[in-house]
Amino acid sequence: MGAGRLYVAVAVGGFRRYATYRVATVAGVFTNTVFGLILVYTYLALWEERPQLGGYDQAQAVTYVWLGQALLSTLAIGGGGFEDELIERIRTGDVAIDLYRPADLQLWWLAGDLGRAMFQLLGRGVVPFAFGALVFDVALPSDPVTWAGFLLAVLLGMVVGFGIRYLVALSAFWLMDGTGVVQMAWLLGFFCSGMLLPLNVFPGLLGEIVRVLPWSSLLQAPADVLLGRADPLGTFAFQGVWAVALLAAGRLVQSAATRRVVVQGG
Repeated sequence: MGAGRLYVAVAVGGFRRYATYRVATVAGVFTNTVFGLILVYTYLALWEERPQLGGYDQAQAVTYVWLGQALLSTLAIGGGGFEDELIERIRTGDVAIDLYRPADLQLWWLAGDLGRAMFQLLGRGVVPFAFGALVFDVALPSDPVTWAGFLLAVLLGMVVGFGIRYLVALSAFWLMDGTGVVQMAWLLGFFCSGMLLPLNVFPGLLGEIVRVLPWSSLLQAPADVLLGRADPLGTFAFQGVWAVALLAAGRLVQSAATRRVVVQGG
């Protein structure tokens, strides 16, 4: 089997694996819908007091909420990705078996996480988003090119999200217990991705900082492409640069961690 076919098979396996958790998926759809409703009415009250806050009108703000609920599990912003499993394999030493596979460790986990993300987008993200679009006044484009650009931005967001979480997981080679780092990553993810509030709302220097961090690639970037608030090509370039930088950083840390395993006799 060629390398490309191998990683495609791993991605398909990741998709199928999460597709078996049907009860969890239904529960997740319900949870995302409920939280979406809570956030929508909070946003409506806020935008009633501050019209055009962050450059969004009410319909755009509501659309942003349902995009967030669709992408929360897709991009594992609040956890639920591969990182817990990889940290456990590092802790138990089973990662040594992974290193003996005739496959690249980083690409193996990337392929599996993309499969997971695709399932979460379709299985858990579409229904809350469709519900929000049917019940509330939303701002959705009619241009298929815009939708295509949005999906590409989501795909790039998946890679950026993986890059962040891969670095988080690799920290377990030195810390042995990555729980604290994972929790810190969740908090940063919620705050800096725009899951709580659009990053456009953040004032002054704080807003400028969070908008150039990699987490803005996860939700803010795809949302602004869909809402017509950003140049798609510039957004793709921004996400692409962060994807390459994070994957390269992960490769360097992986190399250092591999040497550590060899030194320890793993």
